[in-house]
Amino acid sequence: MLEPHRDGAELEDRLVLNNLPCKSEWDGRIAYLDRDGVINLGSQEYVNSPEEVKILPNAGKAIGQLRRSGFRVVVVTNQSPLGRGLWDRSNLEKIHDKIKNLLIEEDEDAHLDLILYSPYAPWEGAWARKPNPGMLEAGRQLIDAASKGNFNTIDIRYGDDWLDRVDESNSVMVGDRDVDMAAAFSFGVRGFRCDPELGLADVVDLILEGAA
Repeated sequence: MLEPHRDGAELEDRLVLNNLPCKSEWDGRIAYLDRDGVINLGSQEYVNSPEEVKILPNAGKAIGQLRRSGFRVVVVTNQSPLGRGLWDRSNLEKIHDKIKNLLIEEDEDAHLDLILYSPYAPWEGAWARKPNPGMLEAGRQLIDAASKGNFNTIDIRYGDDWLDRVDESNSVMVGDRDVDMAAAFSFGVRGFRCDPELGLADVVDLILEGAA
């Protein structure tokens, strides 16, 4: 099984969550977000350095809105430049640090609870690479474990091996491509496709209307 990778840590390392800014207790909703074309501007030549990062309009405010409405936020992004040998994990973490800092500058509530990525090239057939749902599966189990404080017993399962699944009908997946919508369908979350020039802000109101 080619598993997802986690930004800044090993996959099953303990995850510490920031408190949600909403006053109510977390009810299990997660917003799974693609990265390029949703949070930051994408490129056919990839986003190759922190200097190339351009946050899409109001992306930070939209993430803040989601978290104030009770959603945990999990980024799930295909990053095949790693598998293609174009650059390494350290470079990706620097890119993500830049993204996180820019989001918080725009909205103090725009924390990303978890970033997962698939480093695999398309021809490797990884379960972790969208349109497969492996990153979403891992994201749910990691967020649940962090919320319940049971990381000592975590054992992430995928596909038919994961039997005790929770209902994902109140969670969402936002992406700008067919593979994102296919991953959403496979995992059982509502999929919202955004304009890659507008990103998350293009659909956040629709998400929040449906969550009301």
